[in-house]
Amino acid sequence: MAGRINDDDVKAVRDAVPIDAVVSEYLQLRNAGGGNLKGLCPFHDEKSPSFHVSPAKGLYHCFGCQEGGDTVDFVMKIDHLSFAETIERLAAQAGITLRYEEGGYTPGRQQGERTRLVEAHKAAAQYYTEQLESPEAVIARTFLADRGFDQDAAGHFSIGYSPAGWDHLTRFLRGRGFSDKELILSGLSQEGRRGPIDRFRGRLMWPIRDISGEVVGFGARKLRDDDNGPKYLNTPETPLYRKSQVLYGIDLAKKEIAKTNRAVVVEGYTDVMACHLAGITTAIATCGTAFGEGHIKILRRLLMDNSGSEVVFTFDGDAAGQKAALRAFEDDQKFAAETSIAITPGGMDPCDLRLAKGDQAVADLVESRTPLFEFALRHVVSRHNLDTPVGRAAALDEAAPIVARIKNSAIQHESAVQLAGILGILDTQFVVRRVSQLARWARERGRDGGPGQGRPQRREAPSAAEPQRPAPGAGGPALNLRSPAHRVERELLKLALQRPDLVSPAFDAYGADEFTAPPYAVVRQCIEEAGGATTGSADGDYLARVRDAAPDDTVRAMVTELAVEPLHIRRDPDEVYAGVQLVAVRLAAVNQRVMEIRGTLQRLGPRADPEQLTAVQNELWVLQQYGQSLRERGAAAL
Repeated sequence: MAGRINDDDVKAVRDAVPIDAVVSEYLQLRNAGGGNLKGLCPFHDEKSPSFHVSPAKGLYHCFGCQEGGDTVDFVMKIDHLSFAETIERLAAQAGITLRYEEGGYTPGRQQGERTRLVEAHKAAAQYYTEQLESPEAVIARTFLADRGFDQDAAGHFSIGYSPAGWDHLTRFLRGRGFSDKELILSGLSQEGRRGPIDRFRGRLMWPIRDISGEVVGFGARKLRDDDNGPKYLNTPETPLYRKSQVLYGIDLAKKEIAKTNRAVVVEGYTDVMACHLAGITTAIATCGTAFGEGHIKILRRLLMDNSGSEVVFTFDGDAAGQKAALRAFEDDQKFAAETSIAITPGGMDPCDLRLAKGDQAVADLVESRTPLFEFALRHVVSRHNLDTPVGRAAALDEAAPIVARIKNSAIQHESAVQLAGILGILDTQFVVRRVSQLARWARERGRDGGPGQGRPQRREAPSAAEPQRPAPGAGGPALNLRSPAHRVERELLKLALQRPDLVSPAFDAYGADEFTAPPYAVVRQCIEEAGGATTGSADGDYLARVRDAAPDDTVRAMVTELAVEPLHIRRDPDEVYAGVQLVAVRLAAVNQRVMEIRGTLQRLGPRADPEQLTAVQNELWVLQQYGQSLRERGAAAL
């Protein structure tokens, strides 16, 4: 049985790896004010960034889907890892050696499955790279040289070579402590007649990395005529490698994609290499499959769905290339980015183009792009006989929906006019009206959630604009976030979690009964059980203790949300702002108690016991005086 990771080591890992550094490996983050960052949520589709990260607190929260937690929670969810696997990965990044209890640490026995597979791929990549220098690999080095790639280029992309024998890599990895079961599961080996043999033999090897930079698979190119396998052979589907969810070169291109708001999609490994060496460092490629939904999600998180961003597809000018371009256009509406196409001349791919005409020709290819909708439009129109009224009408029926899908309204109108000219229809306004009508119908279907809505609807953050939310914890009515009392209670709890120095020690004197919203009362109790807000001023573990005190995952998520949600103040909060919130919550509680006592007096009536009546009247008087003092003196009366 696997040993338990030492608690002190777990804490050291949590403290050592900044959450913004980890999250930035998967999506682009921008300033959200108040020291927070925001981006498009990786856990659900959205157009408006509602995913907030607080580097100071080490927490994230999405106000769209309510996912939240710390660095460990994020990695566990996004990469589908166990807790132990996540700690092991983050520890490796931070250079922390973990200690295991209950018998110590045995490599290969106590690590999680995914961690073992990642380490096997890392070792395999290193092995293949070293083999590229072997005498046998001269054929691989010649292949690279013939395509304009020198030793530095091979090193930059970690190109390798798999020896032609049956089980060279298998024996190497066995020697590193990996079991036959792990080698088969990883896809690095396959079953042979007498046990596992190498899957890749005598081929040029490209390591395929995920967005975080870990090797998850390989692409292998045939080099010899006696190799009866396909020209390109990729890692099969494994727990690590899903071809619909990986993009070759994304680890090298992601920062430049986020910086420039442009991604260039090419068709092969050598095309990615050629583009990067020619200065197009935003180039990426799919791995033996069509560009699809999973790839779109990766790019959208990097491009932040900025309407000024762009995705450029490069395809050959042959029939297959045109078919691929039209397939890409079908996914156009899943981007907020503009999509363009660059057709390579003479059937040359970017690698051939660079070899024939140099780096500048590759750069010029990308700059010569045309909007993808325009390409699709001309392709559709070309299928009809425009010399006849019937042909022109049929072309309009097929082309008008394409123009209606153009996101930019100004370009849409201009293109509708252009379409009329292409079709030879003299009544330009007829075509414009037809396109506008189709666009309006599409928008209405999208609002109604009907078919053809094309893209997810907007959802803004923070969540305070929403009317209700189910109450976490012990139950209770739905939380009405439009209630002034609930709003101010929420703001005070946010201050108690984010800026405890501004509200303590006064906050710690507040009882849970002063919070009229049941979920907020539960959060208030968690803060008390964690030692109170006073302990949070100079304690880095304060938030972790509050989250640990939560009775269930729902309350824990509420704590995370409140710790990350921006405060309702444009400038940095100060003691005056905090005092206003403290007074508002206390005054609401006082007013509520005053109403209750007045109800009690009414029930007692004139025949009440004099002693009881005097006691109730005295309490009412004290509370009324206290309420008056709060209204006049503010925080000084607390």
